[in-house]
Amino acid sequence: MTTLSNSAISDRPFVEANTSGGEVADYFALLKPRVMALVIFTALVGMTVTPSHVNPVIGAISLLMIAVGAGASGCLNMWWDADVDAVMTRTRTRPIPAGRIRPNEALSFGLTLSVGSVLVLGLAANWLSAGLLAFTIVFYAVIYSMWLKRSTAQNIVIGGAAGALPPMIGQAVVTGSIGIEGTVLFLIIFIWTPPHFWALALVKAGEYARAGIPMMPNTAGPDSTRRQILAYSVLLAPLGLAPVFLGFGGLIYGLVGLIGGLAMIGLSVQVLRRREGEAANKAAMSLFGFSILYLFLLFSALLAEQGLGLFRPVLG
Repeated sequence: MTTLSNSAISDRPFVEANTSGGEVADYFALLKPRVMALVIFTALVGMTVTPSHVNPVIGAISLLMIAVGAGASGCLNMWWDADVDAVMTRTRTRPIPAGRIRPNEALSFGLTLSVGSVLVLGLAANWLSAGLLAFTIVFYAVIYSMWLKRSTAQNIVIGGAAGALPPMIGQAVVTGSIGIEGTVLFLIIFIWTPPHFWALALVKAGEYARAGIPMMPNTAGPDSTRRQILAYSVLLAPLGLAPVFLGFGGLIYGLVGLIGGLAMIGLSVQVLRRREGEAANKAAMSLFGFSILYLFLLFSALLAEQGLGLFRPVLG
């Protein structure tokens, strides 16, 4: 880790003790529970849209292991990024920079959960899903956190692959293979990620600059970032409707995808037009907040149609 990380953490008195005395809640926070919830949700949708079925017990164990693996990668990310977290307002109260968990404890915790989740998933379901989970952990913790995040403004674009993989893992649990459904859901999340995170980055550009993270607004400039946000949103809107044309998204999904996609484009246009002061920040945060709702509603529609028998075909 960097000098800032060492100085920001090692000056705290708990470092001299054998253990940090962190509470269960602190270890749970290391797992990034909100990200874990999204991973469980998208993996479940990946399992549900698959024509085949899986034993409920195996399915439940698999979802738990996918969640644990996601939490493990989040923990390793926090271990590596403790220096950055210490200087950013929204992350400086995390367990490591706040001094509640020692870095070596977080590292051991993350590695243990990583290995355990992959092994149990492989034994419970199959080794393709376990391999995809292992790849996700390595990609996020090593390729994204240790390399891309601090070296390129395309960090979110490339690194978004890690967050987009859970639906494919869910499908692999059920079928032992990767199908068109999981691939399309992967692509939706992958293309959704840049406008989602860059909207926040426009508001937090100063903090990313102080932390030395080359986010798009700091390298290409805010205006270029706004144009790229709109370009990705324009690409996302029709991609979000792909399940309808491929036959696993029905009427409910189609309406959600159409209205949500148009709203994403409209909010992106507002981000492009409003470039100064509080109006610019408000437009960016509106897009950031709605993008979360958009993805949630999109996947919820699939889950309702496929899981609750509400599917009504749009075509044919």
